[in-house]
Amino acid sequence: MKKQIGIGFITGIIFNLVGIVICIFIISRMKDLSFAETFSFYKRTDSLWMIITLGALPNLAVFFGFLRQNRDYRARGVLLATFLTAITAYIIYFN
Repeated sequence: MKKQIGIGFITGIIFNLVGIVICIFIISRMKDLSFAETFSFYKRTDSLWMIITLGALPNLAVFFGFLRQNRDYRARGVLLATFLTAITAYIIYFN
């Protein structure tokens, strides 16, 4: 059980990071900036929390995918990763 939750948690973190990279890539292409310039802009303007929360969207697909496959403990791990993302965004926003 703990192993399955751990696998789900790691999967949730990985998909969150992939979502963040995709988000920054899309925004950088829309504004004709480089990836690094876009990231530094959001970091400089204290808006990094927006990118982090948007990056959590792929976790939704992973969560329901695990539920559909009857892998409930892995879905719990993804949910824990999403909560960690929300708490991180909350701390960044109010700091």
